[in-house]
Amino acid sequence: MGTVHEIYITSEGSARMRKVEEAEALASMGLKGDRYCERTGYYSGWDECQVTLIEAEELEAIAADSGPQVLNGEHRRNIVTRGVRLDDLVGHAFRVGDAVLAFDRPRPPCAYIQSITEPGMTRALAGKSGICAMVVQGGFIRPGDEIAVL
Repeated sequence: MGTVHEIYITSEGSARMRKVEEAEALASMGLKGDRYCERTGYYSGWDECQVTLIEAEELEAIAADSGPQVLNGEHRRNIVTRGVRLDDLVGHAFRVGDAVLAFDRPRPPCAYIQSITEPGMTRALAGKSGICAMVVQGGFIRPGDEIAVL
């Protein structure tokens, strides 16, 4: 169906996202070391997502339009996918590497993203900002891992 292109985590809500070569998904919690798994995210306790995903193709389209820089974690999403339409995951569980995730809800951009990145970020990500997923079964996720609907 598609693959994991990149993985990003950060330990705190406003801290810069860092690219990692693998992440451990923890059942019912999120990605080990990430702000929402650690309960240190800006939205912890009221509007958090265990794992967020966004399409590489959408980010590349934003960059091609000379919009805000969203290719190096500025999008504030955990997993950048390639070759999969995230809309196709709605209502499904799906395998990502060794982990099993399940669609939770769309993740619209917020003004907070713009406040810690650059002007125009919220507008640039509108309609392209990805989804939230829950971790059903833990496991490791790495760039290049297949994403497949179960």
